[in-house]
Amino acid sequence: MHTSVNGSEAAASCCVLKPTPLLVVISGPSGVGKDTLLQRLRERGHDFAFVVTMTTRPRRANEVDGRDYFFVTREQFDALIRANELLEHSLVYGDYKGIPKEQVRRALASGKDVLMRIDVQGAEKIRRIAPNAVTIFIAPGSEEELIRRLMARKTETADGLAQRIATAREEMKRICEFKYVVENRDNEIDVAVDQILAIITAEHCRVDSTPVCL
Repeated sequence: MHTSVNGSEAAASCCVLKPTPLLVVISGPSGVGKDTLLQRLRERGHDFAFVVTMTTRPRRANEVDGRDYFFVTREQFDALIRANELLEHSLVYGDYKGIPKEQVRRALASGKDVLMRIDVQGAEKIRRIAPNAVTIFIAPGSEEELIRRLMARKTETADGLAQRIATAREEMKRICEFKYVVENRDNEIDVAVDQILAIITAEHCRVDSTPVCL
């Protein structure tokens, strides 16, 4: 017996069989643990495409070029700006950060969900370019936790640390601009990772999901 399928049923079936790749933006203040969360997501073995931010700041001792950031000179970064080859870029604590367009296009074309770590300024620009991106603000359990983490890194001067704390306080006021917020409390990183994965699963269950076009 032949059963007909109307257009909406066919579309729903197609969405179930081939979910639309998501562009997931992980953002939040400096020191909140964005890098650690992404590393734990990698360790969980999920098949994500991770976008690496480009920066002009000096590489720290524990960082690897191409994994933590792409470290480039100011001249190289300026050349990409002139060529309009950055999805977004911003000046953060005196250094430039940005996302190469081609890296994101290739990642989305692979059919995988694309995760990018980005500062709050950059997230605002991504929302304008790709309003259907899944934006997640990572918040500390408390301001005291955040200050302890920043101090423990020992990568800033006293003035630099004070600037980061002041900036973090301003960035926390912008939580409502994001679709989701996840708290990354001390010693509870797997709870935060589980929440991010739950958000991604829920987004794949949406019936109104639309592709990200850059």
